[in-house]
Amino acid sequence: MATKTAVLTDKAPKPLPGIYSQAIIANGVVYCSGAVAIDPVTGKLIEGDVKARTHQCIKNLTAVLEGAGTNIDKVVKVNVFLDDMKNFEAMNSVYTTYWGDVKPCRTCVAVKQLPLGTDVEIECIAVL
Repeated sequence: MATKTAVLTDKAPKPLPGIYSQAIIANGVVYCSGAVAIDPVTGKLIEGDVKARTHQCIKNLTAVLEGAGTNIDKVVKVNVFLDDMKNFEAMNSVYTTYWGDVKPCRTCVAVKQLPLGTDVEIECIAVL
């Protein structure tokens, strides 16, 4: 049976205790939980628009990935959740500045509601 190891870094927002892990490492793969644009120092959702919050989501995921012993360049799959597809273009204008020339595969969907009333949440899978 494969082992799984929880990832916990103070450089990203703390997970809700007893509910989920920031990420799990299993079989050389890092599965990151969804990240919203919470400032890891204040524990509060950052101010700004979907662009600012997209940057913060990716910054939080980067910190978790580094805590797991990998980095953003090793991401192979991304899932983006938006509160409204009207935010698609603005989110993409930030998103495309990450991951170099070879982007990970991706899904982007609109959902009815996101945690804390935010407009974007992003999760990813990376290799070690």
